[in-house]
Amino acid sequence: MKWQGRRKSSNIEDRRGQSAGGFGGGGRGISPMLLIPLFRLLFSKVGLIIVGVLLLIMFLTGTNPLALLQQFVGGEAQYAQSSGYQPSPEEQALADQTAVVLADTEDVWNTMIQGYREPTLVLFSGQVNSACGLASSATGPFYCPGDEKLYIDLSFFSEMERKLGAEGDFAQAYVVGHEVGHHIQKLTGTMDKVNALRGQLSQTEFNQLMVRVELQADFYAGVWAHHTQKAKGIMEPGDLEEALNAASAIGDDRLQKQATGRVVPDSFTHGTSAQRVRWFKKGFDTGDVRHGDTFNAAEL
Repeated sequence: MKWQGRRKSSNIEDRRGQSAGGFGGGGRGISPMLLIPLFRLLFSKVGLIIVGVLLLIMFLTGTNPLALLQQFVGGEAQYAQSSGYQPSPEEQALADQTAVVLADTEDVWNTMIQGYREPTLVLFSGQVNSACGLASSATGPFYCPGDEKLYIDLSFFSEMERKLGAEGDFAQAYVVGHEVGHHIQKLTGTMDKVNALRGQLSQTEFNQLMVRVELQADFYAGVWAHHTQKAKGIMEPGDLEEALNAASAIGDDRLQKQATGRVVPDSFTHGTSAQRVRWFKKGFDTGDVRHGDTFNAAEL
């Protein structure tokens, strides 16, 4: 993948080396010294009005109330401005590459979605606090619809290569494209519709619905790769195979077989290796979002 010397996204929030504080546990959280003025404010007339407004915003947007309250009392203040973290040259090169890939997704989706809101990508190490709660590196890369941010611990890419055999810079680009695909689902209302069904379906039925969510994100990653290649010619020989290999490596059937020696289809939440490869390839081949309706597809 040709990424050196190209534009890097400015929508990067670097929290590497910083502790994940806040209400989620761990880290420094809110200083006790802040609680005294906070309580005084909350129980004043002005404070009650502010709390009422916050509750209204929470109701209308579905924002995590604890995350919103953290922002109200100081936003990301629990994260040090300078952690003194010194990444290795290899890790920093990977961070730069990730920023270039994010910029490429911005270029593609800004042309395809009117009024596109660019997501922020958060780099973290160890654990991180988001509007979706506290998460560790073991969670893997994820998208949080509550704050419209992507979260990635770059060590995941080493694990993906070492444990799953999914190596290569375009395999890593596929992961970023997939998480941005979830952001597209947030913007188009798909994610909100799916979340509204939580609790109305059996666990097996909801798992099947989540498979369709993940396969559509794979499709969107393929659409991004199609248009980026068409506009910029960034792909080198073997890049497509790297992405397809990564999609196959993180199929539910393959991961379950590797972990336990058995496969339980009812527990699938991301799709089989073959399904993930098929939908990424479909997005890459067509470049047309109209072909990505996994929810009404007769066959996945």
